[in-house]
Amino acid sequence: MEESVASAAKQSAARAAAPFQEIRKRDGRVVPFDPVKITDAIFKAARAVGGSNREIAENLTEQVINTLLKTGYAGLIPTVEEVQDAVEKVLIENGHARTAKAYILYRDRRTRIREAKSELMDVVKEILVETNRENANVSNSPSAKMLQIAMAASKKYYLSNLIPEEFAQAHQEGALHIHDLDYYSKTLNCLQIDLTRLLKKGFNTGYGYIRPPKRIASAAAQAAIILQSNQNDMFGGQSFPHFDRSMGEIIAFFSEKPSYEEIYQAMEGLVYNLNTMHSRAGAQVPFSSLNLGTDTSEEGRAVTRAVLEAFKRGLGRGESPIFPNLVFRVKEGVNFNPGDPNYDLFQLALEVAARRMNPTFSFMDSSFNRPYGDEVAYMGCRTRVIGNRHGPEVSARRGNIAPVTLNLPRVALECRGDIDLFFVQLDRLLRLGARQLLHRYEVLSRLRVRDLPFLMGEKLYLGSENLGPDDTIHEVIRHGTLAIGFIGLAETLQVLIGKHHGEDDEALQLGLNIVNHIRRRTDSFAEEFDLNFVVVATPAEGLAGRFVAMDRERFGILPGVTDKAYYTNSFHIPVNYALSYFDKIKAEGAFHSLCNAGHISYVELEAPPIHNVEAVERIVRHMAACDVGYGGINFPLDECCSCAFSGIIERECPRCGGEEIRRIRRITGYLSTEERFNEAKHSELKDRRPHFLPRELK
Repeated sequence: MEESVASAAKQSAARAAAPFQEIRKRDGRVVPFDPVKITDAIFKAARAVGGSNREIAENLTEQVINTLLKTGYAGLIPTVEEVQDAVEKVLIENGHARTAKAYILYRDRRTRIREAKSELMDVVKEILVETNRENANVSNSPSAKMLQIAMAASKKYYLSNLIPEEFAQAHQEGALHIHDLDYYSKTLNCLQIDLTRLLKKGFNTGYGYIRPPKRIASAAAQAAIILQSNQNDMFGGQSFPHFDRSMGEIIAFFSEKPSYEEIYQAMEGLVYNLNTMHSRAGAQVPFSSLNLGTDTSEEGRAVTRAVLEAFKRGLGRGESPIFPNLVFRVKEGVNFNPGDPNYDLFQLALEVAARRMNPTFSFMDSSFNRPYGDEVAYMGCRTRVIGNRHGPEVSARRGNIAPVTLNLPRVALECRGDIDLFFVQLDRLLRLGARQLLHRYEVLSRLRVRDLPFLMGEKLYLGSENLGPDDTIHEVIRHGTLAIGFIGLAETLQVLIGKHHGEDDEALQLGLNIVNHIRRRTDSFAEEFDLNFVVVATPAEGLAGRFVAMDRERFGILPGVTDKAYYTNSFHIPVNYALSYFDKIKAEGAFHSLCNAGHISYVELEAPPIHNVEAVERIVRHMAACDVGYGGINFPLDECCSCAFSGIIERECPRCGGEEIRRIRRITGYLSTEERFNEAKHSELKDRRPHFLPRELK
């Protein structure tokens, strides 16, 4: 007690005797000089390395003040930075190297936190003007702005306080990209939801128990509620892996079988709900996907037909639905050929795709999907989850935990085109990406069931049925995947050999070697860490422009590499390169088997092929022949907001002259409206060139 009183008295005397009365803060403010704050900082650093003598810190403070006086600050107002420089000098001169290191690290940490706060204020100011465009399906509403501010604050916090320095630095410098950084420690990415299980047992959204439905309209309404509720617990997409089969099984349990008209009305209501029911604090509708097409029961067939016909008809005035993303499963013996029981549904799917860009098509007979029958399901963003080291290899009740994306062009640029060195550096970056995912996995595994009340509390995730509210989710999320993605293969090849894989066979082979290398290393991580590490063909949105802007600043403008506002998605051939759909699909199809966490290839058409469904079928069959796992057909889809005319509209509607035009385009797998695209994606959209068809199909 006496020692404490003596120390306090000494500190009070130090304040009174301080030769400096004021100090200048970093923001320019002048405040009273307090030597005790110097003592506190030195003592805190000393305690971090085992020190316990505050008197030594007080003596060192006197030396700091004397050092400032000797270097010319008598009568002047020193700055905080100058005082901290003097502290470091005195500590080192007095042999307190470990304390000096602790002080320097603390100072650096405070600097990063301070800079993060400053940057955050700039971001908030920008958001208050208009919501950013990292996500084309986030609206510009007040709730969306509040969500964006919270997301920005979370990102700054995680980079400054939670994520290890080497990972944070790699992200900030653009070597890799940590996706959905704002949710780093809070939740998982996405889920394929077992709809049958939930509808049969009922569920609770937090405000009461929802009993199993007795009518198809209730079942469809509950399906929408399930997607919305789980979207609030996750940051990525929500999908039903066997929507036709699930709804068919539920219909079979009803005491009164619904008519087709009732089924159609229910499916139409589902489509309406999924385009209007907002989640994530009201900022967006759920990223929803429905997989269908292979159930051959009477009920399942009726559900598939009803969904397709609801899409064909459109919303209230015939507008194209943005959600859900429809994924039509193609399988020989089921729907692919004349005589197959669902061949008529495949033909209807082609017709609807020619009008709406939905459905996209997944191929159950591709070399890597065939072993699983019709079990494989996709999400609109391209995510695929099937292999499992810790349980059944199914899609339902599983999803991706988190992804990270590697900046492939950066590796090539740093290696100055040296291919051998490129693979050495790629290995280094791959391991860094894997370790970052491991860190995130460990952070997320400490979450408890009560932290994810619908996802885990209602037992949606595989294995969660055995957990109580206070149990951690560590054992459960082992069923999920950790995805290593990549972007800019085309630009990487330009750096390495001056050509991309759409224009040269040598470049194509090198591209395959690169992605195969990524796959082999990722498989080795799965073995090493006994977790489901997988490779994803990254669906870059906000990331598309982020990497290239950093690389342009560092390496300058390089033709075919940094001379545009975006890097090309994953293994895709550049969108501005003119080639036939035949050659594009053949080249890109070879990459699908290597990207076991998800992949997609598109054919770009110059106009909606409403009157040329045969061409759509030709494209889809060519995808199947080229071992594509998942593919889609894109075209400009413009709709007049005044009279609902649909087609190609330049400036004003050809029917009514209206100038308010809704321009729907595909972005990262999902549909969105053009005005919601960010700058990089706007640039990519302008560069897109149609892939030409054989003359006989035009």
